Amino acid sequence: MLFEGLSSKLQGTFQRLRGRGKLTEKDVKEALREVRLALLEADVNYKVVRDFINRVQERAIGEEVMNSLTPGQQVVKIVRDELTDLMGGSVVPLRFEGRPPHILMLCGLQGSGKTTTSGKLASYLQKQGKRPLLVACDIYRPAAIKQLQVVGKSLNIPVFSLDQANPVQIAKAAYDQALKDGNDLVILDTAGRLHIDTELMEELQQIRANVSIYRTILVVDSMTGQDAVTVAQEFNEILQIDGVILTKLDGDARGGAALSVRAVTGKPILFGGFGEKTDALEPFHPDRMASRILGMGDVLTLIEKAEATLDQEKAAEMGKKLLTADFTLEDFREQMEQMRKLGPLDQVFQMLPGANKVKGLENLKVDEKQLKRIEAIIQSMTPGERRNPDIIGGSRRRRIAAGSGVQVQEVNKLLKQFNQSKKMMKQLGLIEKKAKKGGLMSLFK
Repeated sequence: MLFEGLSSKLQGTFQRLRGRGKLTEKDVKEALREVRLALLEADVNYKVVRDFINRVQERAIGEEVMNSLTPGQQVVKIVRDELTDLMGGSVVPLRFEGRPPHILMLCGLQGSGKTTTSGKLASYLQKQGKRPLLVACDIYRPAAIKQLQVVGKSLNIPVFSLDQANPVQIAKAAYDQALKDGNDLVILDTAGRLHIDTELMEELQQIRANVSIYRTILVVDSMTGQDAVTVAQEFNEILQIDGVILTKLDGDARGGAALSVRAVTGKPILFGGFGEKTDALEPFHPDRMASRILGMGDVLTLIEKAEATLDQEKAAEMGKKLLTADFTLEDFREQMEQMRKLGPLDQVFQMLPGANKVKGLENLKVDEKQLKRIEAIIQSMTPGERRNPDIIGGSRRRRIAAGSGVQVQEVNKLLKQFNQSKKMMKQLGLIEKKAKKGGLMSLFK
């Protein structure tokens, strides 16, 4: 779950506030004291926390909130608004103006995920109509060039490298190559260090002095918390970065980087990395992030993911089958494949509003191995068995179990759950038909 520790503490605090019909100034101050501790434990910058609490308190103890019918909800709204402002207020799109090719220089410390992020960013912008060229400017880290080449090959994006050359020469040659090949975007994957040093900064400054850099983007590991903010501050002071990409937001990051980096540097968070897959890079929406932290879900991102990855015609057809009980195990397997395209299912569930309040979903961890076993069981069936599971008797079940490497009991369990789901969906379909035919009151006859 995103920022699990911070999120659960904030939600617990506000749940207690919502349960009170009338709030006093003391109630608000006590709640904000808990919020302050939660933010500090999440490694949010101390000054950022202090200013944040002061702004919330000033608004929360105003007459409008105290005299409202739902003061607890009003306080939560204020906190959500202030969290959104803290992270930048609104999404900052990466726009390209002027004559291409545009050069993006990605920089950061070693281990922040620059190389992987270079590929993710190239893939994202390629889908926006760009023709990117990835450039291997890290000539120091063993296998760095090979890693970028592997990433580029998997995405069908060209990678430029140059033996026996320094990063400045590589960047200049890459620009010429982009002009020649018609690439309108050049992404430089620069070298990192274990810590900021003079040599690293001088090299990056030399690249900027010799090549027309369109944007300098800092890649920051969000799991390093307050250290990430310090790194961002130092890079910004020396290089004047244009924006930040936060990686590993799907891990057990405490939230300090996401909630502090914008306030400390004044530079926008452009993207967030939410997984290892090459499409796991999303534009950073401060308002949506604030909602997710407070357990309000993120339906807009979920819809965008679905529109971008799911086959809309198949989804519509599947919906009809579900409600008419024509749903087969073959359809079930296809639906599983479509859902997994959205990303890890526990992350998908957490985007649903109120998922944290549903028993079993608040800390849901989906067992991907179990999903693979289910997929293996269905694949071990014949087309006829998938279309009509009723024909699967004892001998067939033993064959399917042997073919998928599981026990017969697991085959039995899947078939039982499938039949129960099918019956439930058939009942929902009948309810929908009845409602359409006789109106809402017909459901109660």
